Order: sequence, then structure tokens, then C-alpha cells
Amino acid sequence: MATKKAAGSAKNLTDSNAQYLGIKLYAGEKAKKGNIIVRQRGTRYMAGKGVRTGRDHTLYASSDGVVSYRLSRKTKFDGSTVKRQKVEVK
Repeated sequence: MATKKAAGSAKNLTDSNAQYLGIKLYAGEKAKKGNIIVRQRGTRYMAGKGVRTGRDHTLYASSDGVVSYRLSRKTKFDGSTVKRQKVEVK
């Protein structure tokens, strides 16, 4: 004979941590070397002068300066072109 009443299992009670993606420094803001500018999945924003890409596609400043954004054309492997934002620190 059971000594405890049967209970159902609890599902869907855990939640994953928020990712906190997006732009961290906007155009015109000052960036120091090592500051994170954009946290992203994939390369929505491309790295320009003064910006490096981390292994999770995070863009960070490689030099001190002011952040700026501009549109640039990128050619894909199939020959088509697409517009992408390029981030620069000058």
C-alpha cells in the first residue's frame, strides 16, 4: 500500500534566461576600446573601421572614438546584393 498520495509531474516550470540582444551604443555616442556596440545573432550589422566581431557575432570597439552607422552594399555568393548597416568607430 502506498504511503503517499500520487501526484502529477510538474512540466514547463523552468524558464530560460533573457538574451539581452540589440544595440548597446547608438550613433554619436562615445565608445572606449572593448565596449560592446551591438549584440546580435548572425551578422545583421557588419563591422567597419574601429570595430571587431566576436565569436558570437557581437560587435565591439577596437579603438576609442564616436560610433556611427551607415548603409553599405554586400554581395552574396549567388551574385545578388543586399543592404546592410555597417558600424564604425572614428
